This record gives sequence, C-alpha cells and structure tokens, in this order.
Amino acid sequence: MDIVVILLYSLSLLYIFLFSLGQLHLSWIYLKKGKNQKVLPDMGIPIPFVTIQLPIYNERYVVERLLEAVSKMDYTSERLEIQVLDDSTDETTDLILKKIESLRPLQLDIKLIHRENRKGYKAGSLAYATTLAKGEFIAIFDADFIPQPDFLQKTIPHFQDSKVAVVQTRWAHTNQDYSLLTQLQAFGLDAHFSIEQSARNAAGSFINFNGTCGVWRKQAILDAGGWQDDTLTEDLDLSYRAQLKGWKFLYLPDVATPGELPIIMSAIKSQQYRWNKGGAETARKNFMKVLSSHNSFITKTHAFFHLFNSSVFVSLLVAALLSIPMLFIKAAHPHLAWIFHTGSVFIIGFFSIGFFYWIATKQFYAKPGKAFLKKFPAFLIISMGLSLHNGLAVLEGLVGRQTPFIRTPKFNLAEKKDSWKLNKYITSSLHPLTLLEGLLCVYFVYGIVVGLRLGDSGLLLFHSMLALGFGAVFYFSIKALRFA
Repeated sequence: MDIVVILLYSLSLLYIFLFSLGQLHLSWIYLKKGKNQKVLPDMGIPIPFVTIQLPIYNERYVVERLLEAVSKMDYTSERLEIQVLDDSTDETTDLILKKIESLRPLQLDIKLIHRENRKGYKAGSLAYATTLAKGEFIAIFDADFIPQPDFLQKTIPHFQDSKVAVVQTRWAHTNQDYSLLTQLQAFGLDAHFSIEQSARNAAGSFINFNGTCGVWRKQAILDAGGWQDDTLTEDLDLSYRAQLKGWKFLYLPDVATPGELPIIMSAIKSQQYRWNKGGAETARKNFMKVLSSHNSFITKTHAFFHLFNSSVFVSLLVAALLSIPMLFIKAAHPHLAWIFHTGSVFIIGFFSIGFFYWIATKQFYAKPGKAFLKKFPAFLIISMGLSLHNGLAVLEGLVGRQTPFIRTPKFNLAEKKDSWKLNKYITSSLHPLTLLEGLLCVYFVYGIVVGLRLGDSGLLLFHSMLALGFGAVFYFSIKALRFA
C-alpha cells in the first residue's frame, strides 16, 4: 500500500510539474514574439454582411444592457443582422420584446428567435440560429458582455485572409474591483488572455474561441461540422474541429470587450464546473484526432496541455489527499528519504507558474510588484480550495457522465455598494461538496499538526495553503446561502 501511495503521489506531482513547464514555455514564446499583434487600421475589403448572435437564457438583469450596446455598433445597418437567441422561461422574453420595440427608430434588423425548449442548450440554440443567419460572418456575445461600438471595425478586416475562421478578442472586466473574488478571477483570466492565447497564436498552436467576444466565418462553422451539444464547452470543441480541418484562428489582445465576473462562490463554481468538465469532455472527444494529425510534436504537446489543462486539479487533489499519508510513510521508512528529497525538484514548477503570472501581471497593473504579491498567493490558495469541486468535474468529463448545461447567474453590479442579495437566480440549497470542503479544511489543519509532531516541516506551507484554500471556499459558499 505504501508503494501505491508513493507512486500516485509522485505521478500527480509529475503532471503538475510538466504542466508548469508548459506554462513556462508559453511565457517564453509570449516574451519572444507573442506581444506584437496589431489591429488593422481600416476595413480594406468590401463591407461583408455580418450577423450578431446573442444567446440568452433567463437574463433579466443584463439583457437590456446588451441590446443597448449592440444597437450602437458602428457598422452599416444594411449589412448587419442581430439575432436574439432567447431560450428564456421567465420575464426576460418580455424585456427583450420591449427593448427591441424601443430600438425600432434605429431601423436595425433585430430578430427574436425563441425556442420552445432548450434542446442542446447554448450549442443547440447557436446551431438552429446559424441555419437562419444571413451573415457571411457571425459575431457572438454572451449576455454579460458589453461590446464596444468599434468591435466589428476592428475584427472584420482580419478576414481578408480566406483561411481565417475566427477572430477572438480579449475579455475585459466591468466589475474587477467589486470584491476579492472578482479580483482573483480577473487575475487568472488576464493571464489566459494575455499569455496563453497570444503565445499559442504566435506559435501556430491550437487556440480556442472563448464562447463570446469573437467572430466566426460561417463557412468555417459549417465545414467543421457545426455546433454540437455533446460537450459543455461547445466553443472549445468547435475550435479544435475547425483547426483540425485546416482553418486559422487569430487572437487580438488589443481589442477588449468588457464583461461581468461572477461575484459569489456558487456562481463561480457553476462556471468553473462547466469550463472544467467541458474541457475534459472536449479532450476525450478530440485529442486522439490531434494526435493522429500532421501537426508538429510541439503543437501536439501544447494541444495536450491545452485540452487537459483542467486535469491539473485532479493531480492537485490527489497529491493533497496523499500528502498526509506520505508524512507517515516517510517517518516509518527513513531509507526512502531520497525519494522525498528528489521530489524537491518540483519546486521548479512553482516558480514556473509564478513567472507565468508575473509576466501577465506586468501587462495589466501600474504597480505590478505590489499587485503580484497581493494577488498571486491568494489566487493559488483559492485555486487549491477549488480542487475538489473542479477535480470531480474533470473526472465526470473524462468518464463521459452527461449532465445539463447550468448557466452562470448574472448580476449587473459593478460598485461595492451594489447588493446582489435580491437576485432571483440564486439558489439556497447547500451542496454536499461544500460540507466536504469544510472537512478538508480540518483535514489539512490535521496535516499541519502531524508535520509539527513528526518534526517534518517539508509540507507545512503546502498544508497551510490547502487549509486556507478549502476554508475560504467553504466560507464564501456558506456566506452566500444566508441571503439566497
């Protein structure tokens, strides 16, 4: 049994280490050639017909804001169509109809497409609407984003290259400073949108359409097999299928579209669950196709860590759970100490991740040193605390367990004084995993005590971060229930 524990613990650390090296390589590519992508100055081509699709499901707090923003799009109205893909079952539909009526004087081509059922969820809605779309290009915005008037002016020119399937833009944040949780989400997303997307794009590796704030060439959607609903991340799935067919993706870091970050833990968890499980489902579906493709070894390696990046939560969870038994094994078998000392090489992985986020921090903060020291440790701690929730989501995706698409509740709040407590989309049920997260906090406090009693301080920092992480996630989850 000791050998099994040592093997599983070591393999988990090895995966985290290799993933960290992948992030380090992306940082190197970004510094070398991923920072200098520019926006074309003008259209330069005949003005094409564009369809804007707005997938909506019960979005009473943000849908009017979205329609108002889209109505201000700086684009020839005769060459623009707006499809509101509404699957709502509440008053959102009435709000949409009233808003469309108020926009009539603008003489915009706005259509409400209301399905009687949510078959296929977002993917099903997009698939249905695409068959009706008149546009050669399709821009997609989720309900919580606020597209800027010049969005199409800055993205459509890049389709001069007939092999470009997607132009993806960066997410900005309307409520980054609302709370500690929104600050940490912004910290993580900014790294993805600055380094990961830019570096992969610069290296010619697979990147992904992020589900919103991007433009698709309709022909590419159809050629790749269209929107499919067999994963929770239909955007990542279609992205890989299109690139495997030879289509090119472009990422524009200089074009930012503001969007809302989830402000309570239950909303964060629903979003993280969908992203992590859907990523695992997409990996299960598409990685063998990547492996058998004609892409280079480096491209396939980056694709592996891209598709399986959520699996790092499984490795983290396994390593964490086994770390306390490892203390007892080390104390009982002093002759195996060399194995534990060899494991110290994995600290390189920690510094690799730190460097990755440091490079990203420098792009977004006036005082990057202060911001990094404040946010990076807290980001790591909360990420550790989410490893149970996210790790189980990944395992469900890898084994093929089907679950429905759960939307992330929106709030339309930006100021700290704004309250979310009356939001009708918040549920008051206590998930069993929340109790397990509380128990894991106690478990890792026990790990700290064990380390001190055995005189082994090697895992004290690790166990302290885990105890804080699970404790924080438990606290924020329970806190929201008081007002639901």
